[in-house]
Amino acid sequence: MGASRTTLTNARLLTPDGFVDGWLSTEDGAITGLGAGAPPAGTGAAVDAGGRTVLPGTVDTHIHGGAGAAFTETDPERLRSIVEFNRANGATTLVGGLVAATPEDTLEQVRALADLADEGLIAGMFLEGPWISPNKHGAHDPALLRDPGTGEFDALLKASRGHLRMVTVAPELPGALELVAAAASQGVTVAVGHTEATYDQARAAFDAGATVATHLYNAMRPFNHREPGPIGAALTDERVTVELINDGVHVHPAAAQVAFEAAGGDRISLVTDAMAATGLGDGEYTLGKLQVRVSGGEARLVEDGTIASSTIVLPDAVRRAVETVEGVDLETAARSATSVPARALGIEGVGELVAGNRADLVVLDGDLSVAGVMYRGGWVREL
Repeated sequence: MGASRTTLTNARLLTPDGFVDGWLSTEDGAITGLGAGAPPAGTGAAVDAGGRTVLPGTVDTHIHGGAGAAFTETDPERLRSIVEFNRANGATTLVGGLVAATPEDTLEQVRALADLADEGLIAGMFLEGPWISPNKHGAHDPALLRDPGTGEFDALLKASRGHLRMVTVAPELPGALELVAAAASQGVTVAVGHTEATYDQARAAFDAGATVATHLYNAMRPFNHREPGPIGAALTDERVTVELINDGVHVHPAAAQVAFEAAGGDRISLVTDAMAATGLGDGEYTLGKLQVRVSGGEARLVEDGTIASSTIVLPDAVRRAVETVEGVDLETAARSATSVPARALGIEGVGELVAGNRADLVVLDGDLSVAGVMYRGGWVREL
């Protein structure tokens, strides 16, 4: 899609080595070159970035919906609308998130998302339920939760046609460690979350192959100096990438600062956990089969007031990190929404501005708002 050959000039580019003032060229949907200063002759039609900051397209590995639709739906056009909305707002790579559902519904949802992944519209799918603690169910229907089972996992993996990227598991549940090991052996990322696990139980899951902590702090045993729980286990384990929902609701800026300082920016993955209401404003919506009320951009279950997903897009989390989390600069925040999540889930060809990667770009104004978005070398949001 879009222009076959373009050169962006006068840009502040986030490269793997840091920011560089220079140029970036694309051809046939891929980055073909970049460097400092002025571009060499013959690199394509020039677009002046006006000195703006250019990041890789952001990579949201924990998202449930947007623009009025949810990844639990199976209508292809509704699913595409989530992708198109996020893409236009700077989230150019998505992993579609599913919440707890019946075994039959989950299989149907996985097959629908596999179709979307076959088209290259999403980078796969993420099962946040059903293998989570009924006492830390958050915005998942507790009636739909069940103990981990490798039989169900195998059926879902087959239905996903190789597109199942990540599953969340509560390590204290019967059969959890067997499922962690089985999933990891199949190349599926396993996350610890929605859990009452002790520190030792969480460490056992990481030893068995889990490598991510689902939305740290939220829906998990809180940190205690005598029982650090999953929070302490995740923050002190160099093998673990830690998700943070940095929307101003889920995590206090000081708690986000603790996570960045304890884990380091190369282990923090900013995610949105966004729901269908994202982009639509206040009102009543559904998450799975649960009713959610959004007020002032804050989403909570109607039944009991539990926080239920967010209503941000991923570049918002980057801006919020820079503005509200002490010690986090733009380079650190941007990597936490690009290269870190891509690496954590093994998504290749995105998340870094390097030759050969997909030409997905987010151009930011001075206030860190999104000024332009390129996807596969074509502008989906013009500068």
